[in-house]
Amino acid sequence: MQALETLEISAGNNIDASVIWLHGLGADGHDFAGFVEELRLPDVRFILPHAPNRPVSINGGYLMRAWYDIFGLEINSPQDENGIRTSQKQVESLIAIEKERGISPERIVLAGFSQGGAVALHTGLRYSQRLAGIMALSTYLPLKPSLAAEISFCNRDLPIFMAHGTFDNVIRLEVGEASRDLLKQYDCPLEWHEYPMTHSVCIEELVDIRKFLCDILNLD
Repeated sequence: MQALETLEISAGNNIDASVIWLHGLGADGHDFAGFVEELRLPDVRFILPHAPNRPVSINGGYLMRAWYDIFGLEINSPQDENGIRTSQKQVESLIAIEKERGISPERIVLAGFSQGGAVALHTGLRYSQRLAGIMALSTYLPLKPSLAAEISFCNRDLPIFMAHGTFDNVIRLEVGEASRDLLKQYDCPLEWHEYPMTHSVCIEELVDIRKFLCDILNLD
């Protein structure tokens, strides 16, 4: 399994929490570096990995950074289960590195935008140890039928932040809402936010993200 290259951003000398933040299709770890710096969270290490390059079916097989192949973006589109599960293992390897650096899993947040958010949701809900939370931006829950059998007892009530643009023309709002509604059946303490934007991130969203991270990590 290919190890992921990463970009790291942190402030402070007493790092005691980590946020692993996965980018969207065709981007890389630098995509959210500016947003991370805007959050100004002390003593938090942000891990921004770069997805491997792979052909993407929805883009005519064009080679680009992607966490898994995409065949369609509708609710019932077929999904690349092998690719999703490979990315899950790669993210779990990043968690293992943070544990080796002295960060407890309960101080680790999985975050992601679009395709990266899908991997964050998939991985976090199945991880065998308690995490701090999941942040899923402009995204959806993949492999829904397998969740009931695979959801981790430790993380079935994990705090989740989900946000979506009401004008999203890539992953439509109703696709995100369907994932939200399914997760609510598991009694996850889920925060749902909508913003008047397309497939992007806005300033109001960053304010809410900062509050969520401060709440679950007990930051001032």
